[in-house]
Amino acid sequence: MSTSSTSAPDAGARATSAPTSASTPALISADQLRALMASPTPPLIIDARFDLADTAAGERAHAAGHLPGAFHLHLDRDLSGPKQDAFGGFRGRHPLPEREAFAATLAAIGMTPGRLLVAYDAADGMYAARVWWMLRWLGHDRVAVLDGGFAAWQQAGGPVDTDTPSAATPGRFLPGEPLEHPLQAQELLTQLGRVRLIDARAGERFRGEVEPLDTQAGHIPGASNRFFKSNLTPEGRFKPPAQLREEFTALLGPQGAAGTVHQCGSGVTACHNLLAMHHAGLTGSRLYPGSWSEWSANPRLPLAKG
Repeated sequence: MSTSSTSAPDAGARATSAPTSASTPALISADQLRALMASPTPPLIIDARFDLADTAAGERAHAAGHLPGAFHLHLDRDLSGPKQDAFGGFRGRHPLPEREAFAATLAAIGMTPGRLLVAYDAADGMYAARVWWMLRWLGHDRVAVLDGGFAAWQQAGGPVDTDTPSAATPGRFLPGEPLEHPLQAQELLTQLGRVRLIDARAGERFRGEVEPLDTQAGHIPGASNRFFKSNLTPEGRFKPPAQLREEFTALLGPQGAAGTVHQCGSGVTACHNLLAMHHAGLTGSRLYPGSWSEWSANPRLPLAKG
């Protein structure tokens, strides 16, 4: 996390003091964000840029230029927890951190319950969507993703700086009642065949033709494939809500949004599908954070190909 602040966050207000989700759209344009940054109550901005093949690339990109005041959160260190559980079991490549630990990370850079947080990346929103989902998991709904990411900001003429941001005053931020509810592997196993399971990976990985990252190739039995980039226009923006609603409704079937579980390789791009559904007014789905990385590493769990 790119911050010079080392002060511990104060205990205090919880995330549940945020307004309802209807008041905070999941996406924000570059022009809208620029106007908010000039307001008396600017948002906290998170630079979530990352590269799975080069885990230091996001930090280098942040140092080379970022939105003014943006703090960098690293996928492995800040947005994920230990890969092993207390019994030595593998939790996947990017398991969730403890809610209290993530809230403390945010508090240290100035997060407060009523503050808007805006996340961006340079990877079609895949990492920013993880930030969006995690804030809602903490019970905070004043969170949005910059539509089009860093490229959209630059195209709109937004300023970029290289200063290392510092939180002059750590915030007061504790987890509240979750707005998102993750699902564990054993719970998903008992529900296979009864829930609609959507896999956000690229088609060739879903079908088991290639597997560059995880233990085995294939997918969880019964899953349907919705590559996360299907949520975007050719310009890299999210499709209109009506279009996304039509596409997802056709995929969900009788289970509907509330009967749907999302997964991917490690619980990151699945959040992109969750954000797209939320943008389309389809809420109530759940995330399986361990996703294929955890599932495929357990020889006791079934898998499918094709």
